[in-house]
Amino acid sequence: MSHSEEPAAFTAASMVEEISPGRFETAISPGWTIGGKPNGGYLLAILARAATHVSPHDHVLAASAHYLRSPDPGPASIETEVLRVGRSASQVRTRLIHDGKPCIEALTTIGTLDPHDKPYWTEGLPSPEIRDRADAIRVPGTNPAGLRVAIMDQVDLRIDPEDMGFGVGKPSGKGELNGWLELPGEDFDPISLLYALDSLPPATFDIEMSGWVPTFELTAYIRAVPTPGPVRIQQRAQLIDAHKVDEVCLVWDSTGRLVAQATQLAGIRLG
Repeated sequence: MSHSEEPAAFTAASMVEEISPGRFETAISPGWTIGGKPNGGYLLAILARAATHVSPHDHVLAASAHYLRSPDPGPASIETEVLRVGRSASQVRTRLIHDGKPCIEALTTIGTLDPHDKPYWTEGLPSPEIRDRADAIRVPGTNPAGLRVAIMDQVDLRIDPEDMGFGVGKPSGKGELNGWLELPGEDFDPISLLYALDSLPPATFDIEMSGWVPTFELTAYIRAVPTPGPVRIQQRAQLIDAHKVDEVCLVWDSTGRLVAQATQLAGIRLG
């Protein structure tokens, strides 16, 4: 890692401080940006952290965020509204505000995940291909289009070599990327899994290289508390139409258990 500074731990970079009931302040880190703009999963994790603070439950189970505008790194505020508190789950609305403008609106369901629970039925899930993380290629801090990706200085993200054709101008056309993600200095938890669900490059790179692919909406489900270690990620593009693409992301922990899944709609211009 040829970086002048040590990576900032995810928990520290996503901390929130309650300044009055239901209102929080945070500092959006410049280290968790792509082309100078904060990663959407990282921002959703900040909102989820505030939501768990106002809920009697411990873990984010589901989150749906609409991205109105991209904030710049620096101070931001968060407003929360508890919509419902139940015995097993609560629902919280959150809003991230930067420079007086709303940037993200999100709804979260907060509950409690039992790390000892086991899946009851898994036949509807795809199985990740057995590939060796040691063979995967580390994603650098500048992407093939020349865009600075500072967030890659904070994490260890590796793409399977079979999916790296886009890096040499030879995408496969499948619209699928597979890789591994590790947070140096800490293990994943339900909040940092929200970042994992938005951590890979756009799967459309495996179709055709493009510039920024801004997220309009992201819906995430956290299915289990992950075991320690890197997580395995698969991201697939499903349809590109009317300058928009929807992608599906799946995350497995080190035991091969699916711990998180997401869909998102993003803008894109190709051709």
